[in-house]
Amino acid sequence: MAGREWYHTIELAPGLLTPGWFDLRPIAPEVLPDSLTGHRALDVAAFDGFWSLELQARGASEVVAIDILDPREWDWPVGAGEQVVEAIAQRKGSGEGYDIVMKALGRDIERRAMSVYDLDPESIGKFDFVYVGSLLLHLRDPVRALERVRSVCTGQVVLVDSYDPLLTLLHPRRAIASLDGEERPWWWRPNARGLTRMLRSAGLDVVGRPRRVRLPRGAGQPMVPISPSVIASRQGRVALHTSRLGDPHLAITATPRR
Repeated sequence: MAGREWYHTIELAPGLLTPGWFDLRPIAPEVLPDSLTGHRALDVAAFDGFWSLELQARGASEVVAIDILDPREWDWPVGAGEQVVEAIAQRKGSGEGYDIVMKALGRDIERRAMSVYDLDPESIGKFDFVYVGSLLLHLRDPVRALERVRSVCTGQVVLVDSYDPLLTLLHPRRAIASLDGEERPWWWRPNARGLTRMLRSAGLDVVGRPRRVRLPRGAGQPMVPISPSVIASRQGRVALHTSRLGDPHLAITATPRR
């Protein structure tokens, strides 16, 4: 576990918190239904298991989590340096955090080593509720991923994912996204219209209005210092803003198109 980072802030015992990159506890009530009683629920890209626990706490009759446990199997751009791949793989680990959390809390939530691209009702069944969090940013083909989510959902999907507030301001009516795709598995960052278009293109109908949420910084995420070099670049200014106010995301509820 040496050098490994925690992604989620989770209370393992009174006063004992994992040093997560994000502390999502304040936003959980904003994006999830109050009750999932009797629902079969799926947590896509579970990482340390925060959302799996939240789904169970809301009364889901069964929760299944999926994740790619080996970071080397993520959607890496061609030509990503081996040193970069190894560095991120070492930081992220291979699913140990989930195991530690479930053991410490005495929970038994099934996790399957599976890509979102491989979701299939024949192998995993169907779900009344599906949560997809902070995943599309890291996928080469987010629409195909959402199509697979739709294939296993009979009820409601809640998507909470990164978007670009500036592109949203500049192009409020046009579906548009910036493309990274260099060195690391960071791909598309759409504006608000672009994110909802991805859902519709995958056969999911948006319910209500998307809600702006900011993922609060956790104890494991260092505060970006103010310096001339940081302020000089747009990427630096975004990082500075995000580390203080939280990472801008949209929370969107959708249902499979009949």
